[in-house]
Amino acid sequence: MASPIRLAIADDHALFRQGLKALLRLRNEVVVVGETDRVEGLDEFLDRTPCDVLLLDLQMERSAVDDVRTAAERVHVVIVTANEYSDEPLAAMRAGARAVVFKRVAIEMLLDAVRAVMEGNVWMPPALQARLAGSVREADRQRLTPRELEVVRHVAMGRKNGDIARQLFISEETVKAHLSNVFGKLGVRDRVELALHALRAGLVALHPDPGERHSGPLPRKS
Repeated sequence: MASPIRLAIADDHALFRQGLKALLRLRNEVVVVGETDRVEGLDEFLDRTPCDVLLLDLQMERSAVDDVRTAAERVHVVIVTANEYSDEPLAAMRAGARAVVFKRVAIEMLLDAVRAVMEGNVWMPPALQARLAGSVREADRQRLTPRELEVVRHVAMGRKNGDIARQLFISEETVKAHLSNVFGKLGVRDRVELALHALRAGLVALHPDPGERHSGPLPRKS
């Protein structure tokens, strides 16, 4: 039997921490190994609390976005936030966080995110995926062909090659060829890195057309 995933919680709402710990105690696959209610001293907290995943609230006594990069070099960072309309979660993803989970969701969705990051993948709610799939900035329009840009948008929406082929009325082999070209031009190795690169390098706008609605899982490594 695999060892349980070690979770640490950084959140200044005691009631949320207590409720979360009570729910997680019912799951054998995870164990909470520590908690803190401050972002100040996060490095020291991680020093004395070896863990696999840090569940991090971005708004405690101050914004924790600037702390994500350092924390992400040591553990998998999962952002747990009540603010669904801020740009901070995407900024945290650019800084190295691997998942964003909204506090209003069920515990199973949080565990899905934890499992995903432990497998080396990225996890985001559909609302943030829609923003990730927004319009590509002008610099990238000059590097990629119009068709490659379309493929990038569909990948960012979490669509598989077959779905992209049907949407664009091309073959799956053509989709693969476009992706190979995109990977080479952007210096990424796979669909996950493409999504992360788009976030961290600011290749997609944070505010897409408000009329757009997308859903589906963010791309994972095959």
